[in-house]
Amino acid sequence: MANTTPRKSNFNDFLPVMAEKLGGDGLIGQLCKGFQLLMDKDKRVITFESLKKNSALLGLQDLSDDHLMSMLKEGDYDGDGALNQMEFCVLMFRLSPELMEQSQFLLEQALHQDFSL
Repeated sequence: MANTTPRKSNFNDFLPVMAEKLGGDGLIGQLCKGFQLLMDKDKRVITFESLKKNSALLGLQDLSDDHLMSMLKEGDYDGDGALNQMEFCVLMFRLSPELMEQSQFLLEQALHQDFSL
């Protein structure tokens, strides 16, 4: 019997595809748009409340409060309890291992070309 349970999508699944189609600048632009969708409009950062309220816009409405809080804590480098735009972008890259591998390969390739000249 075939499993008819729909696969749960995750924003990170699309980062490598987005990077390939949009290039680096385009990907960063799209991440910035994602940040703006999730941020608290008054505080200009992503808070737990804004993440919970706006996560459905990115198809993440099924994530538990614990999971959302965990994401926030993982990306919160300055310890203020919220994500600024840079923290959000770094977190999205860190949560996409395939994109990190591609980035490392491209960096190594570029360094090899620079030193081969």
